[in-house]
Amino acid sequence: MDTHVIAAGLPALGWALHGGMLWRRLATARRDPLTGLHTRDGWTARAEHMMAKHPGALVILVDLDDFKDINDTHGHATGDALLTATAHRLSIWCGRHGIAARLGGDEFAAIVTDLDSTPGLRALQAVLDRPVTHNRCTLPVSISGGHCHREDLPVPTLTDALSAADSSMYAAKGHGRRNTR
Repeated sequence: MDTHVIAAGLPALGWALHGGMLWRRLATARRDPLTGLHTRDGWTARAEHMMAKHPGALVILVDLDDFKDINDTHGHATGDALLTATAHRLSIWCGRHGIAARLGGDEFAAIVTDLDSTPGLRALQAVLDRPVTHNRCTLPVSISGGHCHREDLPVPTLTDALSAADSSMYAAKGHGRRNTR
């Protein structure tokens, strides 16, 4: 093989490897390392696209009730187990027609485009409220959730949908634990 051909190909190989490494780092930055869900930035771009494309989209916000107390009482490893279980349950509920994210702390979001293919909001509440066992300790779980249908918004933007879901979630918190509005 000609040494000139090899020498000419080495920079291209280096750039290809470098590009692959950058792509992996970018993909990792858009995923929460604990739960594997999208982060706020990674989720927002995809959710905006889904909102624009699907008039029947549903945006959901979920907050774990008393999460700080669980962390303080049982430790951060137990809190992490609770976050991981919630992320897994929310992701499964979304199925193929939605995506879930961990927005930060104990706050999660999801968007679903085909409501007929999901079990429904009551089923989501029931799934997320199931106890979690970690290190032989079974913890009760309670979430507060809010949602907003895209079609209910005067201007169907993700920002407005998240704001409406947030208001709905805090209204649910005001009515006691284990509520979704």
